[in-house]
Amino acid sequence: MDADVIVVGAGPVGLLLAAELRLAGAEPLVLERLAEPSPLRRSRGIGPLAAEALRRRGLGGRLQAHQPERGAQKAREHGSEKDHFAWIHKIDPLLQEEPDRRGVLIWQPDLEAVLGEHAAALGVSVRRGHTVTGLSPDEDGVTVTVATGAGERRLRAAFVVGCDGGRSTVRKLAGFAFPGTPPLMTARQAHAEPADPGALPPPGRLPGGMLLHGPGGIGTFDFADVHERHEGPVTAEELRASVRRVAGVDVTFTRMGDALRFTDQARQAATYRLGRVLLAGDAAHVHSPNGGQGLNLGLTDAVNLGWKLAAEVNGTAPEGLLDTYTAERHPVGEAVLRNTRAQSALMLPGPHTDALRDIVADLMDIPDVNRYFGRLLSGLGTRYAFPYAMPEAHPLIGTHCPDVVLSPAEEPGREVPLSRLTTGGRPVLFAPAGGRAVTAAAAWRDRVEVVEVTAVDHPALGGALIRPDGAIAWACGPDGGTALLEAALRTWFGAPPQVTAAPSRAAGASHLR
Repeated sequence: MDADVIVVGAGPVGLLLAAELRLAGAEPLVLERLAEPSPLRRSRGIGPLAAEALRRRGLGGRLQAHQPERGAQKAREHGSEKDHFAWIHKIDPLLQEEPDRRGVLIWQPDLEAVLGEHAAALGVSVRRGHTVTGLSPDEDGVTVTVATGAGERRLRAAFVVGCDGGRSTVRKLAGFAFPGTPPLMTARQAHAEPADPGALPPPGRLPGGMLLHGPGGIGTFDFADVHERHEGPVTAEELRASVRRVAGVDVTFTRMGDALRFTDQARQAATYRLGRVLLAGDAAHVHSPNGGQGLNLGLTDAVNLGWKLAAEVNGTAPEGLLDTYTAERHPVGEAVLRNTRAQSALMLPGPHTDALRDIVADLMDIPDVNRYFGRLLSGLGTRYAFPYAMPEAHPLIGTHCPDVVLSPAEEPGREVPLSRLTTGGRPVLFAPAGGRAVTAAAAWRDRVEVVEVTAVDHPALGGALIRPDGAIAWACGPDGGTALLEAALRTWFGAPPQVTAAPSRAAGASHLR
């Protein structure tokens, strides 16, 4: 075996997945076809769940170093400090249930650099200039055929994960079904200077689509150009033709760079796992980038999968653990495809859509509706359906835990953010000092970090079991009850060690530690 897991793709999702695998005790190998990281600014930020996932690994300071003053930056780029749904800028951050849980503005190349440094510090190996050309799964592992500058070679691992984007080679070679809907439009964006800025109409919806422009940048949503696939880089003439179709004016550009093209086709793999081959990020789902949800979705795929796949590799996974990756993440991806399709429909040119937009805009003035759209785009409404969570269970079970502040019993008077306790990637149980939950979890201390607390700065939480991906596996109120705690511990981390044989590594896994 050359690795426990071969991760194909060294974008943000692949790098984070590899780091999560390494933290959980598996040996990943990342293969990337590009010789150098892409400088293209494909994404401008990540949502709150992805930002919290990175803070749990101690990356908050590095993210903050790239963070501009958020409101002013959004106003410059979008004309409003509020978030938008289909470019209706009415989602008010101050109206949301948890206004402090926010995303981070960071260009994708900067994010890749942060995650690359994080993975390298953990000892993750990234091999660039390696193009995957073949996959051969069998009962014991997967053989990967790779083309390099030195010729073709074969590598072997227990599992392969495709994090190689919307045109994923892994997805195609492994035979994943990828159903969905074709595009309604093609969008283009560039850092560009028109020769005559005054010739452009004001930004907004126009008969041919939508035009966005401001200092140093221009973008079009072109509903007259619905090709499913475009080849080659965006040229100044292509952008000029799109502006002409959308806005009815002819402009030339004195400068153009960072030009990108994308469509709103929406497709999702029917499953995220076929045997020993899995998908994450855009390899598993593609959709319009409206609402900026793509990286948030992909990075939370990675943190959900990493610890589960490592447990499978190491032979410590409870039965069915790896299958919960698709069970939990597929509905989340499906929800994003649904809301991005809705946004495309609300952007279609024409008087019928104009009328619908007016009604949606009026509805967004209602605070509860405003919060609905906020939850939709942030992902904060995500709740996994756990098999042991009965209707009367704590309402936060299955949601993602915010970065609550704890008062550890062993450090009276000190307040510690939960993210300070999760940098090593282990699950964390915090519960009232000396209480029943601490006693009940004693048998799992070899695999769960147990923290006795005297206070939690969350009105609904007296204690909680936090999975490595931040999901709340169990919770209790201030009374410190233990209902469902043992079921949660067994479901995610197996039987306590005194009643099980010593774990053995999964078939096909290497012994590289």
